[in-house]
Amino acid sequence: MEDGDTPDGSAVVISNDAPGSVTAVRSLGRRGVRTIVASDSDRSPAFASKYCDERVRLPSPYDDLLSYRDVLLDLAARPSVKTIVPVREEDVYVLSRYREAFEEYLTPVWPTMGTLSRVHDRLDLFSAAERAGVTVPETKLLTDVDDWDRRLIAKGRYGALTDYYVDEVPPTESWSMPNTQYFEPGDPPDVEDLIDRMGHEPIVQEYVAGTEYTIRALYDEGEALFSTQKALRRGFKYPRGPSVYHEAVDIPELREAGLAVLDELEWHGVASVGFIRDEATGEFEILEINPRFWSSLPCDLHAGVDYPLYYWRLANGDRGPFAPEYRPGTASHFLRGEVSHLHSVATEEYPFVEKPSLLRTAAETVGSMVTQPHFDFLDSDDIRPFLRDGLNAVLERRDIGTSRPTTTLSAESRLVDAEPNTESTEREVSADRRA
Repeated sequence: MEDGDTPDGSAVVISNDAPGSVTAVRSLGRRGVRTIVASDSDRSPAFASKYCDERVRLPSPYDDLLSYRDVLLDLAARPSVKTIVPVREEDVYVLSRYREAFEEYLTPVWPTMGTLSRVHDRLDLFSAAERAGVTVPETKLLTDVDDWDRRLIAKGRYGALTDYYVDEVPPTESWSMPNTQYFEPGDPPDVEDLIDRMGHEPIVQEYVAGTEYTIRALYDEGEALFSTQKALRRGFKYPRGPSVYHEAVDIPELREAGLAVLDELEWHGVASVGFIRDEATGEFEILEINPRFWSSLPCDLHAGVDYPLYYWRLANGDRGPFAPEYRPGTASHFLRGEVSHLHSVATEEYPFVEKPSLLRTAAETVGSMVTQPHFDFLDSDDIRPFLRDGLNAVLERRDIGTSRPTTTLSAESRLVDAEPNTESTEREVSADRRA
């Protein structure tokens, strides 16, 4: 297949409220691929794209996971459909767990369930990382922690909460991951209460100060086809949070660490490996792997690497070699998130992280938009997804300082809500739903 050729057919792009799904629709649509956008929300920004050729309403994967699977299987069975593009954990979970059923119609560009479970269970992931020689932050199950006189955080053990991982979850449901929690030193939580609220026993890690990075890659049956990297320059909250200003970088040590873990896992498909560079040691410590397309995907395309295109080509039997022209130094903005970052600086307080100057942050934000006029949603050729995202924030009365609606923990828990996962934009499940 010539480099400029694009196979005929349709792609199902599953859409959430993050920029990555819109980017995938634009990328494939501009290449002449017919796009079928599937979402469990009528307000999906990708539905508004002029490159959306067909809209399909999905059941909620949180309320009816098996019907969600069945609708995707019906789409996969269409003769014209060549692949499905996953953008959240529930998507890749369904594709992997029911891989044999989907494989009747499509060439899988996603991992087996055995491999996915090693990524979703962060304890298994960290074991794989250690075997690959990659640094891992100190991590324990919540009930194994006996020293709370340090800066600690609690986060979900699993990347998705389903009956495959947690017995309490009904087979027909999935539970979204709760926000990561920051603990004040010397002020431990009510352990049973926290387990109840998080829906399972979470892991606890020592807080590592530093800059977050990710390495993204496309793999074909254990072989890396190409990779890119991203530095988180600003998040929704000033301590970090989902990435709202991201820069493409090229750091050999980061590439070596990320690919070592994916090689150890014999990965297949796309993945984004999250790291934090310890400001004290300079080491890259692994945080997680997102086993699907990531929210800050626009940054890669602005930097010259069209992941959806190569994913599409791999799904159609083209195994490369692929040689995209990567342009490190390119950066991109999620504008609503930039406003949220400024709001956080102006109105919020967090432990562990010194609050920056509001004036300096505002000046840096404006300056970066002048020097790096690239955006996640905003595109003059396809303006409606940007407008839809802004309207959603108003209609849902979304807190300007968050990327999603949140459930505040009780005062007795003495925790501070924050979300360091740079790629997650899904909703949090309330405590009463888990009861």
